[in-house]
This record gives sequence, C-alpha cells and structure tokens, in this order.
Amino acid sequence: MGIGSERDGAVLVLRFERLERKNALTAQMYADLADALEQAASDPQTRVVVVAGDESVFTAGNDLGDFLANPPHDPDAPVFRFLRQLASFPKPLIAAVCGPAVGVGTTLLLHCDLVYAGDNAQFILPFVNLGVCPEAASTVLLPALAGYLRASEKLLLGEPFDAAEAREMGLVNRVMAPEEVEPFARAQAAKMAAKPLASVLETKRLMKRPVQSLIAETMAEEGAVFSRMLTEPAAREAFMAFMQKRKPDFSQL
Repeated sequence: MGIGSERDGAVLVLRFERLERKNALTAQMYADLADALEQAASDPQTRVVVVAGDESVFTAGNDLGDFLANPPHDPDAPVFRFLRQLASFPKPLIAAVCGPAVGVGTTLLLHCDLVYAGDNAQFILPFVNLGVCPEAASTVLLPALAGYLRASEKLLLGEPFDAAEAREMGLVNRVMAPEEVEPFARAQAAKMAAKPLASVLETKRLMKRPVQSLIAETMAEEGAVFSRMLTEPAAREAFMAFMQKRKPDFSQL
C-alpha cells in the first residue's frame, strides 16, 4: 500500500493509502505520484485528477525514517521529481483534504486548481522547526496567495492552522463535514471533465503562465538549499530530537 489510483469516468483519483502511518510519504510513494501525474498528463482518457487521503488524515508529510534513509540530495530525487510534475501538470488538479496536512500535504495544495477541506483539516508548514527551508515554491506562492505577513507567520513559526483560516487565506475553496469532502470534490471534477478539454487546458495554462518560470526557478533554489540544510547541525538536532521524542535545542544554532 502507498499510492492508490481509481478511475471514475474521465476523473483519476490518486489516494494516499498508508493509514497505519498517517499516510506519511516515502521516497517510493513520491516516485509513484510523479509517475502517475506524468502518465495522466498524456493520457487522453484522463481529464481531471483528484488527490485525496482518508476522512481522518490527508498526509502526515514525510516519513522521517524513510526520509533520513533516502535523503533527497539529487535534483532527480523522487520528491523533487514529484514537485516538478505537480507544478507543470497541465490538467485540472483537485484536492480533497481532511485531517492533518503536514508539510508537503499543505504545499502541494498551492499547485491545485480547487481545494475542498473537511472542518477537521489542520495545516502545518514545519520546515523551520526541522532546521530546513520550505519547498514546492511555497516561499513565492504562499506570500502571493495570503500576503507576506500571513505567509511569514505560517512559514517562520510553523504553527498549525485550521480549515477556516485556510479558507480565509485563500488556500481552500470550501469547508464542509469530512464525509462530504471527497464526494463533493469528485462531483466538481466530473463537472469540469464534461467541459471542452481544450478550453479548460488553455485557461489553466494562461492563468499559470505569468509565474511558471518563477515557480521552476524557486523550486530549484529551494531544493538546493533544502538538500544543503539537511546536512547541517540544526536539521540533525531536529531529526534526532524527533526520533528521541524530545524538544529540540536550537539555542546554540
């Protein structure tokens, strides 16, 4: 189990399926996601993609054990390949988010065209707390979406925020009961899939065009900085503290 896929007419549903680990993402899961998006982009039978988790959890972000065993030091590492596929995906991408959406579980939403959340959703961008920097071009996209002050609060403090605040920020379209989220997202996807594909693709392309090169440049720089920071003392202390279930001490770092 890892990444599940299900076809519903012209809609492809990609699902995080590792509930025993709160859908924490491994390198293999990132590779599977990247492959699935690459295939969906060129598949004429796929017109819309929905990304979902479970009603209780979207994703806990990186599986830290797997992450430390397979650190992404190469630009072609699975996580970076997934992020590039996400940013360049030409077809509509809809997210159904319930429960915790940690790290990449929140930043990937910045690349979605529609986001629907359960009232139990909780978002967190813990990168600074882990001694690294954000990814997925969130350092550009979140300030553009929510304003610099709101974005800096989320990225520099790394504190959780709820679905109501995410909607106020513009990160989420609608908030509803958890059991309603995926059916609603699928219904929206079906409506979009029934529209003229060329019109949908060109409209998305034109909306994304002004920032497409900036996103690519930012992702590349974030990735290089992220990889470097992984080897530095703050990240080592943060990950060691997590494994030892204690509070990290950054007082000398």
